[in-house]
Formats: sequence, C-alpha cells, structure tokens
Amino acid sequence: MASLNSTYTTPELLKKLKKQKILLIAQIIIVLLMVVFAVFSTLEKGVSFQTFLPLFFTPMIFVMLYETKKLKEELAKRK
Repeated sequence: MASLNSTYTTPELLKKLKKQKILLIAQIIIVLLMVVFAVFSTLEKGVSFQTFLPLFFTPMIFVMLYETKKLKEELAKRK
C-alpha cells in the first residue's frame, strides 16, 4: 500500500517538509516555555494541573518528528 506522501509531487513535498519543520520548532519552543512556567508555578504554588500540562503535549512532538522523518525518506527515495 502506497503512503499518502507518495501521492504528492516533489515540490509539494518540499513545501510540506518546510512547513512541518517550522511547526515542529514552534511546538518545541511552546512546550519548553510550558515546562519553565510549570517549574516556576510548582515552586510558587505547589503541584497543580499546570505542573503536568507539558506532559500532555510532549507526545505531539514525537509524532511530528516521525512525520518529518517520513517526509525526508520519501524525498530521499525520489532522488
């Protein structure tokens, strides 16, 4: 079964990869900020929901990394 990425043209894949990288970097920055705020909040007020909030968003980073890897592999197959 062909992957969804194989239906895109090479320029579309390059555009999608660039967009995916930008979103991945933004997601990492946001999660890091959430971690910093969670640490300060925990030190100031104790353990709360905000302490564990970054843990809910961290798996999304791994999914985006996996998708980026698949896009790179598809582009490598075409060269």
